[in-house]
Amino acid sequence: MADEKRYIAVDLGAESGRVMLGIVSADKIRLEEIYRFTNGPVEQNGALRWDFSRLMSEVKTGIGKAAKESGDIVGIGVDSWGVDFGLLDNNGNLIENPYHYRDSRTNGMIEKACELMSKREIYEHTGIQFAQHNSIYQLLSMRLADSPVLAKAKRLIFIADLVSYFLAGKPYAEYTLAGTSQLMDMRTGKWSRAIFEKMNLPIEIMPEVINPGTIVGTLTKNVAKEIGCPRIPVIAVASHDTASAVAAVPADRKTKWAYLSSGTWSLMGVETPNAIINDKTFAYPFTNEGGVKGTIRLLKNIMGLWLVQECKRQWQKEGEDLSYARLTELAEKAKPGKATIDVDDSQFYAPGQMPARINKYLAGTGQKPINDKGQMVRMILENLARKYADTINQLEDVVAGSIDCLHVVGGGSQNTLLNQLTANATGKKVIAGPAEATAIGNILMQAGATGQIQDLAQGRDLIQNSFTPKEYRPQNTTPKKNNTKK
Repeated sequence: MADEKRYIAVDLGAESGRVMLGIVSADKIRLEEIYRFTNGPVEQNGALRWDFSRLMSEVKTGIGKAAKESGDIVGIGVDSWGVDFGLLDNNGNLIENPYHYRDSRTNGMIEKACELMSKREIYEHTGIQFAQHNSIYQLLSMRLADSPVLAKAKRLIFIADLVSYFLAGKPYAEYTLAGTSQLMDMRTGKWSRAIFEKMNLPIEIMPEVINPGTIVGTLTKNVAKEIGCPRIPVIAVASHDTASAVAAVPADRKTKWAYLSSGTWSLMGVETPNAIINDKTFAYPFTNEGGVKGTIRLLKNIMGLWLVQECKRQWQKEGEDLSYARLTELAEKAKPGKATIDVDDSQFYAPGQMPARINKYLAGTGQKPINDKGQMVRMILENLARKYADTINQLEDVVAGSIDCLHVVGGGSQNTLLNQLTANATGKKVIAGPAEATAIGNILMQAGATGQIQDLAQGRDLIQNSFTPKEYRPQNTTPKKNNTKK
């Protein structure tokens, strides 16, 4: 590897955004948080949207701060959540603020799509798990509403790539982010013409698909002047935050492992060389999303810590502002096994009044309501762990082999109670960390683009040498039942 180099990772999440400085040397990756800001949906004319001008302003502020404090920067990479997008007009201007993936306009759109093409046929052409927030249903809702914005659109760009577009001026669709849309054929890595034709969607607005690790340009003159920094190269990393996080899994090359990117969403799966699209993956269901270096992330999208986050927000509105650490402490003291819920039930999808909605679910399934906050959080975490165990079983069934350990990365890797419950439920060794996997994976792909790191295996070895994970072993467990479908 070459001498020490410095990179900026812009990591955009549904709750917050960060601008991180990554310093890569021959044997270490060091990470420093330079700037953090809040993020979240805004309501405009009855719709949930992202305030994109504010988002760009915060990103530029963070880049300027990093460049000023850190000297010579050799790359900037942006990652974000998937599926959401902005639409540009003929002049390259954003027509309106992008919709938030939880906006209600996609209600019933899966059913509408299946009137045009069967579920199995959609899956065969895409390999993507069905979720109402997928880009395909967002676009279909606009088409069915005869949206004047869609009619005016010249180009569609997904969120992280939209930020990069306004930094460097080049429109593109990075492969891992595009792969979340259910508009791409994951066997070929190209837009699925069959999907666009059957749904009567405009394929001509879709940008060129490029691979992670591509240098797409430099900051434009105007942006560099506004920020007060040189024209730094902009690099298309794994623009989907989960793809960046999986790239940063510090996996042993000889171990059969699965990953859990744990945060607002839980994305759990394995790396495969090719998309696996068959009756079994359709039935479970599993999704095939793009990974780095020619890999596929075969995974299941699980609701994740969203339920806890929403409970916390509701309790804060009611006057009790408890930290996540305090909620976990209360949950550790609560009694186990008080209730069973399906964390992926559709009634938990929308924001607001989460404790009441959970209790409504419990009442509807003949269970007692939970009013104690620690008990509520423990119950959510226990049921998340059960969902993880079921998913591990299914993954082993699909890949026809045993998984030795589960790597947990992302913010949820710091939840010690959930990690232990996961080890107990799955019967697997759980290796937690790094928490900042998304930013690390972002930096890793930039270092690959500049030639500082030669391949993914070398990068993962570097991560193992730079960060110390925490290990959890199963405790007080009985042999797990195999709940897989045959």
